[in-house]
This record gives sequence, C-alpha cells and structure tokens, in this order.
Amino acid sequence: MFVVEDLSVDQKLEILSDAAKYDVACTSSGVDRKGQAGMIGNAAKCGICHSFAADGRCISLLKILMTNECIHDCKYCINRRSNDTLRTSFTPEEVCELTIQFYRRNYIEGLFLSSGVRKSPDETMEQIYITLKLLRETYRFNGYIHVKGIPGASPELIEAVGFLADRMSLNLELPTADGLKQLAPGKSREKILLPMRQIQKGIHGQRMLLTDGRAERPVLPMQEEMSLPAVSGRLVPAAPRPKSAFVPAGQSTQMIVGATQENDFQLLTVAESLYRSYDLKRVFYSAYVALNEDSHLPEVGTKPPLLREHRLYQADWLLRFYGFEAKELLSEQRPNFNVYLDPKCDWAIRHLEHFPIEINTAPYDMLLRIPGIGVKSARRIVKARRSSRLDFEQLKRIGVVLKRAHYFITCNGKMMYRTKIDEDYITRRILDLDHKKNWELDYNVTFRQLSLFDDKNFA
Repeated sequence: MFVVEDLSVDQKLEILSDAAKYDVACTSSGVDRKGQAGMIGNAAKCGICHSFAADGRCISLLKILMTNECIHDCKYCINRRSNDTLRTSFTPEEVCELTIQFYRRNYIEGLFLSSGVRKSPDETMEQIYITLKLLRETYRFNGYIHVKGIPGASPELIEAVGFLADRMSLNLELPTADGLKQLAPGKSREKILLPMRQIQKGIHGQRMLLTDGRAERPVLPMQEEMSLPAVSGRLVPAAPRPKSAFVPAGQSTQMIVGATQENDFQLLTVAESLYRSYDLKRVFYSAYVALNEDSHLPEVGTKPPLLREHRLYQADWLLRFYGFEAKELLSEQRPNFNVYLDPKCDWAIRHLEHFPIEINTAPYDMLLRIPGIGVKSARRIVKARRSSRLDFEQLKRIGVVLKRAHYFITCNGKMMYRTKIDEDYITRRILDLDHKKNWELDYNVTFRQLSLFDDKNFA
C-alpha cells in the first residue's frame, strides 16, 4: 500500500472521487429542509442524487471517499489492503472547502461521503464526524449530506454523526454470513447490523416525540452534551445539542450482485427482511465489477451483471409499493429472475389463471399486479370508474401502458385484440417489446456515472 502525503487537493479529488464510484447508495428522498438565513444550501424532499430526481431533474452531489487507505482486505473491493494502488486522504477542512466551492459553482447540491477504514473504525468515524461538524457549524452548510457509517465504530460516534447527516447507510455487502466470511473476513454481520439497529431506534425515538404532526426538534436523551472517545491521540470536541433531526432521511444499505453464488431469491429475501426489521429507506444493488484477481471471484474482465441488477431493482420496487412478497416472485425451486422479463410481467405470465382481469371491477390491489399499470394509473382507474365505465382509449389517457397491459385485461368484457392466453405466446410478444431496452441495459449504453472532471472548464 503506497500512501502519498503531499498531493494537492485536486490530485486527491481525482483519486478519491474515482475510488467512490463503486458505491451506488446515494439518493436522498425524505428530506424537506428549506434554505435558512445565514446558511448555505438547502435539501428538498424531491431528492438529491448523482442521477435523476423524482420530478425528472438531473442533479448531482459531491461523491468522494474520506480516504482510500484501508485496514481490511475485502476481496471484492478495489481499495483492499493488498492492492498496489496509490493511497491518500482528505483532511476535514479539505472536504469542507471542496463542498462549499463546488456548491457555489452550482456543480453540486449535496455531499455523499464514504471512506475506507484507515487506522481503526473509530479513527475513521471521528474524521467523518469532525468534517460534518465543521461543515454544518463553521461553514454553515445546510444542504443534503449522506454519510456511510463505519461498522465497528463506537455507538457514541454513530450517534453524533447521525445528528449532522441527513441519511446514513451501512453496507451489508453480501446477503449471507458465509459470503461475507469468505470475501470480507474482517467484517461480520453483527458489526453491520448493530449500528443499523442503533440508527433505527434513534429514528423511531424521534418519531415518538413528534408533536402535532411536525418535528419540534425534540431533545432526546442522546442529545445531551457528550464527550466522545479519544481515538487519535486527542479528545473529540463535545457534541452540542443538535438543532436538526436524527438521520431525517432514514438509512439505507447496499448489496453486491454477482461477486458470489447467492441467487436472486436470497438477495430479495434479505432485502425484504431488512425493510421489515430495520425500517430501511432503500436497499441498493450493485453489479459487481471484476477488477481484482482472486479464485473466489469472477475473472477480471467479466461483464458486470447489469441487467440482473436492474431486475432486482424492479423487484425491490414491487416489494415496497405493489404489495408483493419475495416468496411470490421467486422460490427455492425457481431462485433467479428471467433477466429478459421484468419481474411483474414474469409473475403475471406464470399466473395466467388470474387473467384476464376486468378493469372496471378489479380491486385496487389486483390492478397493481397487472403489467403496464403503476401506482398512479391504478389510483386514477379507481377514481375514474366511479363516474363511468372505462374503455381502452380512456385507459391510454390515464397512463396505462397498453402494449404491455392488453394481454392481461378486459374492458367491458372484451380484450383489446384477439389474444391467446398462453404462456409461450405472451412471453414471446413481451420479449420482442423489451429486446432493445434489455440490450442497452446489459451493455451499459443508457447510463454512466457522471464525473466532476467531465467539465472542460474545471481547471
């Protein structure tokens, strides 16, 4: 491990922003903090991410590592201890200055800060805490901040950072304990799940103190003056009573797809359990990019399973908003998705005994299970049919994707076209519809991570 101390901030930025690109958990739904007098920036609940907001805006954040030094030797990680790569670290002041300067140039709207583990979990978490404290109190930054928690860090540090960040996340990385033991021997599920539970309890405790439906900035027991442990030869300054909520945008996690042999059913079942048991906002899925030589990993140069990652995101959406359960979508006998069909279509084709469904009488929860009908269009259908019986032209105006839905519905007892209710027939037709989009996803044609260095005027 080759550590360089005398790099410029720009050189550090190039190294540590590139090292952060494999972490995909960077959305910010759930925050509604407007601009405040004397503060810089704001965090709106429409979302801040390095992609697209819920309203379609392309927005960005500064996505960097505090350091790419790491004491762990996780086999899947580009920053693992045994890799011969250039190492460097930001100081808290450098992160603050970069964030403010990029915000003032209108390059970013928030900060996503992750890190390798430099000397110990506590030392690294301390540096993150000092950075956020400076950014909020000295630099008066009011924008969105997402921080990666460090497994194994002390509860006091996790707690202190939670009052300064908008969202926190701890990466589960792999869905099974065996996979984690095999590829990340320095980590354990207990070290990851323990701070997850702490964050969940902190968020729940604050919710219990909401008054009249709005946050009154309640004083929780954990908000008393505290002295954090000395971990770098000095005592961290005592944390004042925070003026903001505890992790107001909730917590999330990430699982790697394709580094080990776990199937889609295992991934989805773990995600479902995390949503139910830990109140997670999001579970992110990251297609493994084969960069490290190791007998336990896919060969270097193996194409990342991007289409499989996409199907897991679609299935995750079905769990969170459409009333599906993991055991309905997959099973031990059929543990993986057909990557060429979206999970909802796949489910519908395998359960043709439920179809076709009469659109004018179907209950809301069944409307949600029809391919081509989303949450908004299902609500519009329920509302519109109170005053009239719907036909296919009205469904099109409502927003139903008829080229997909017409295989599964009737309007006033009739199908849109003469259609065989046959699994092979419908599968072939839908595969024809999705062929081009699937190819683009599989070959990474439609998206890529933005870079601060794409701007020719950056220098």
